[in-house]
Amino acid sequence: MRPKLGRPDIARYADQFDTPAAEPGALSVTWMGVATLLVDDGSGALMTDGYFSRPGLLRVAAGKVAPSPARVDGCLARAKVSRLVAVIPVHTHIDHALDSALVADRTGAQLVGGQSAANVGRGYGLPETRLVVAVSGEPIRLGSYDVTLVESHHCPPDRFPGVISAPLTPPVKASAYRCGEAWSTLVHHRPTGRRLLIQGSAGFVKGVLAGQRAEAVYLSVGQLGLRPRSYVTEYWAETVRTVGARRVILIHWDDFFRPLSKPLRALPYAGDDLDESIRILDELAARDGVALHMPTVWRRENPWM
Repeated sequence: MRPKLGRPDIARYADQFDTPAAEPGALSVTWMGVATLLVDDGSGALMTDGYFSRPGLLRVAAGKVAPSPARVDGCLARAKVSRLVAVIPVHTHIDHALDSALVADRTGAQLVGGQSAANVGRGYGLPETRLVVAVSGEPIRLGSYDVTLVESHHCPPDRFPGVISAPLTPPVKASAYRCGEAWSTLVHHRPTGRRLLIQGSAGFVKGVLAGQRAEAVYLSVGQLGLRPRSYVTEYWAETVRTVGARRVILIHWDDFFRPLSKPLRALPYAGDDLDESIRILDELAARDGVALHMPTVWRRENPWM
């Protein structure tokens, strides 16, 4: 089969960018590209990843990378983020963890994750009192939220496997940001009882989410379009079906080498196939009676409606 050229046209899915908007002051989720999500109830907030620098492909491939304070500060201002309870990298590749320690520093947040995330924080200079190393399956109380990180896998292939075993201080090559511990992130908002699963990479560990519940899932589809249908079906079963979700919002489909100041576009076919992912996921969602959406960047949304 001749390889596809170019990239998917996200305009084809315009009718799926319809995640319900959140009411002012209500619990909301704001997507800011890749797997960066802000969960905010008006009195306290959590953020996954906090990836805003988004260096270009040439720099990532051939040079060294470091956080861009100007881009990070600009994005935090645009999202109206001043204080956070926690920043939670879903794993420690650059498109997730590059800016996490800087975001934690700017917002007063704790940096929560595995030992690899802690070493990103140490390399930045965060004190040990600001680092929380999770144990898989054990809830962590963070303000009005209980967050449970459950061991997971990165979607194959993992181009930079392994852990970050020592403090990591940028600028460094992108390959220094090894995957580390990959997590399924479960968020329970105690005041409302609402539950959320954030699946930050399209990988899974069979059976580890059994017994967990979430009404909504933010489901990563990065690289999923290159996997066989059988993999996509099992991925859906081990995440969405296992937790009993009724609404799914697709994330990690955007070209993360492109700054957030420009309109989002899908990853090229050379690295993923969003069209194929959505084709299969639409079928699975229809079969299971699950609403399937795309998120609108910067928009406060309510995935529980």
